Amino acid sequence: MTFRPDDLKRMYTTMVLIRKFEQNTIEIFSRRMKQGDFPGALHSSEGQEAIAVGVCSQLRKDDYVFSTYRGHGHAIAKGIPLEKVVAEVHGRSTGASRGYGGSMHLFDKSINFMGGNGIVGAGLPMALGTAYAAIKRGTDQVTTAFFGDGGASQGAFHEALNMAAVKKYPIIFVCENNHYAATTHVSVNCPIEDIGDRSKAYGIPGPVIDGNDIQEVANTVGDAVKRARGGDGPTLIECKTWRHRAHCMVIPEHRPGKDRRHWSARDPIDHLREVLTARGIANEATIQKLEFEAQEQLDAAVKFMENSPMPDPAEVLDVVYAD
Repeated sequence: MTFRPDDLKRMYTTMVLIRKFEQNTIEIFSRRMKQGDFPGALHSSEGQEAIAVGVCSQLRKDDYVFSTYRGHGHAIAKGIPLEKVVAEVHGRSTGASRGYGGSMHLFDKSINFMGGNGIVGAGLPMALGTAYAAIKRGTDQVTTAFFGDGGASQGAFHEALNMAAVKKYPIIFVCENNHYAATTHVSVNCPIEDIGDRSKAYGIPGPVIDGNDIQEVANTVGDAVKRARGGDGPTLIECKTWRHRAHCMVIPEHRPGKDRRHWSARDPIDHLREVLTARGIANEATIQKLEFEAQEQLDAAVKFMENSPMPDPAEVLDVVYAD
């Protein structure tokens, strides 16, 4: 599929927005930590923006998405209002989960964004539920489950793929293989080079793609969506990528410098910028305008967050432990 210029520019703006969001959030968290106000362990998705935006560009509002604890990009790309994402990450009552979920548990039922999870790979079996519900209702809704390379070695991964394949559930399993499960290289817990090859055991497609090329991501997911909506069952997609930062803010960087240098030359935003200029879709002035628009959105969302109150402790029993 050849994407229209406006689509590519929109993708670029969203990717830049996610990148700026991550950088701004880390800046605020770091400042708070220095002041002795520990806000929690933030898991940045910086460097993986092409997967979030590429996948969600092929989904409808009523399609389901199960995220991970590194899910800020998924939430923004799926369509949770930016001010609600910013407010939630900083624990404000105007956030997507009223400030009780934080960065790991972004959730918005209005767009069927079913949230992240602090348990590795936990979204995989849960995705079976919404897929089954869509079949029972007779809709053509698709469910997407994001997970990392570490999640691909959990038992839940194999159970979910097996059941989805047997029942031909409309699910797209998206593995964001950034090569490290926290501090463990993928080669330590996966005996084969490509996680996508595990699809062969379940008789479903398992394309292995460049997760930093948003057009390849979107085209591959588009094919999987057609397959799912057509009743042909699930697809496993492995997206090779790289997170720019350490696992989270409380774990020091440990990955080899040569690997970081290799992947820094394959930045997904740089790649799409080159596509825009090479195709004559955008010149430098246009690129700057798109980036300025993203910054304006972020600035407005941060201001909204700063003017929002913290949750009222008196309502905790009504919100966290509600029936």
